[in-house]
Amino acid sequence: MPTPLTAIAINCTLKSDQTEASSTDAMIAVLKDAFADCDVTLTDTIRIAAHHVKPGVSSDEGDGDDWPAIRTKILSADILIFGGPIWMGQLGSVGKRVLERMDAFIAETDDQGRMPSYGKVAVAAIVGNEDGAHFSSAQIFQSLNDVGWTIPAVAACYWVGEAMGSVDFKDLAKTPDKVTKTAKMVASNAAHLAGLLKGTPYPG
Repeated sequence: MPTPLTAIAINCTLKSDQTEASSTDAMIAVLKDAFADCDVTLTDTIRIAAHHVKPGVSSDEGDGDDWPAIRTKILSADILIFGGPIWMGQLGSVGKRVLERMDAFIAETDDQGRMPSYGKVAVAAIVGNEDGAHFSSAQIFQSLNDVGWTIPAVAACYWVGEAMGSVDFKDLAKTPDKVTKTAKMVASNAAHLAGLLKGTPYPG
């Protein structure tokens, strides 16, 4: 019987108040349902802006830094859902800070030269009211791949509203069929790849 797989999501919204609705959370919820259909359990969603993640490129920036505990949670899962909004046509600043902190993985290799993220799969959940979904996913995936994450085929689930519009993804009366269909493909491919890597890790 296959080993059960787990996923964890990080929400890189700029909203620090966890009671404030977030379109990124809404997109993560779409992926959560799609992953559940693939027998993958989403164990937690971490809103990064609600924590004190210090700037830097190490895994621990000292007193008051919440990143070490978040890092442990992220690396305990098989799949990472990297959720974030588009601002000014690109990935928001909170998401970029997370990527910068993961830069430390490059120097944290095991005896086979494998970073702690080796064998872990990452996908993206992106929302915004302007163009930039492809550019944001390119930023996310290149950065994550540089620090050891594996990116499956069709790894981004996104929604972009009308340019200069006022409707957010969280306010839609119904999730667009194309988003739901894409989420299913993202989840299926990620679960398949994570299962393969869990059974047969990279040799290093």
